[in-house]
Amino acid sequence: MEKHITDEKTGISYTLCGDYYLPDLALPEEKYYELGRFGRAKFRYLQKCHKALLASLRTSGTLNAYLHSVDEDCEALFSRLARQYAEREGVTEQMKAYEMMKWVGLMNNIRSRAEEVVMREYIYEED
Repeated sequence: MEKHITDEKTGISYTLCGDYYLPDLALPEEKYYELGRFGRAKFRYLQKCHKALLASLRTSGTLNAYLHSVDEDCEALFSRLARQYAEREGVTEQMKAYEMMKWVGLMNNIRSRAEEVVMREYIYEED
């Protein structure tokens, strides 16, 4: 028996394993992206709550690109919201120089609120 055969109708190649021919299936190559905190959070959410979508993205070879896109969108929204909140509340670089502890407290509060909005809008949204 031949070790490798190819079905002429489908174009699928098979490899002999024991007494059976098993198809040589492989996932498509996927470009690697370094994920940030929001991309990793979306991945954990998909693992926990949307296993079918995660499997679909994995098998189509678009998981990493999808998570990278979500991560970039989230980082942009987070930066924009934090900047807008700081301007609205009068948190400035001058305050940072003269009232350091107040500035730190306000910026931590602003970052927490901006992160909560991003998590609710992008990470925990229903796709």
